[in-house]
Amino acid sequence: MHIQEVQATPSTDIMQWGFSGQSTLTSTTGPKLKEPAVSSPGSGSVGAAAAAEKNGRGKIEIKRIENTTNRQVTFCKRRNGLLKKAYELSVLCDAEVALIVFSSRGRLYEYSNNSVKATIERYKKATSDNSSAAGTVAEVTIQHYKQESARLRQQITNLQNSNRTLVGDSIATMSHKDLKQLEARLDKGLVKIRARKNEVLSSELEYMQRREMELQNDNLYLRSRVDENERAQQTVNMMGVPSTSEYQQGFLPYDPIRSFLQFNIMQQQPQFYSQQEDRKDFNVGGR
Repeated sequence: MHIQEVQATPSTDIMQWGFSGQSTLTSTTGPKLKEPAVSSPGSGSVGAAAAAEKNGRGKIEIKRIENTTNRQVTFCKRRNGLLKKAYELSVLCDAEVALIVFSSRGRLYEYSNNSVKATIERYKKATSDNSSAAGTVAEVTIQHYKQESARLRQQITNLQNSNRTLVGDSIATMSHKDLKQLEARLDKGLVKIRARKNEVLSSELEYMQRREMELQNDNLYLRSRVDENERAQQTVNMMGVPSTSEYQQGFLPYDPIRSFLQFNIMQQQPQFYSQQEDRKDFNVGGR
């Protein structure tokens, strides 16, 4: 298996395609792939990490390597492993594989068991076929919704016609059998309607009876209150105290204590007047 190195614009993109097909390997000119020896100054940590990964010990944190030398060494190692995996995939699984890698310096590395351009064209055709299939699915979905809407419109029309026949319209074209079936349906409907009407009337009658009892109780309560007020008024009249109605007509609030005081004053006034008259007579006689 060989790889070809081509100078290209700086990029770090990686693309890979895989299709089932012939397993014949067609490689470009170039040196054979070999596992690079990791022995460069300042690369001890990279070598230890690589050894740990190879022996299955520990995990490497996936992030950008800041050291330029270490990053280049890791790129060479990973690139060779990726190309080896692509070759094994094409041979073991009889798949059509195309691999394109650009290094950080812009160098191109590619591999394919057939032809990179042919594989790319096949990829473009496959993606266009998928787009066409997606368009076909959309068309099928639209057609389904159109059929569903037509079915619903027909169902609405049938329901409207059925409602018109129930009220006696659009029955001129109905046969004797259809009219008989319609009559039976109407009879069943009338039975249900009458039963429901009787239920409603019974419930309303029960409600009115309950209201009548409540109103009678309220009437008895109000009558008892009126009788109590009348008895209280008679008692007040017998005592000679002005009634509450008189206070209300004179715009004075009714106060039992004040009424009692006024009643006592009215009883004492004649004696007061008699003393004044006696004193007046005494003075006249003295003259």
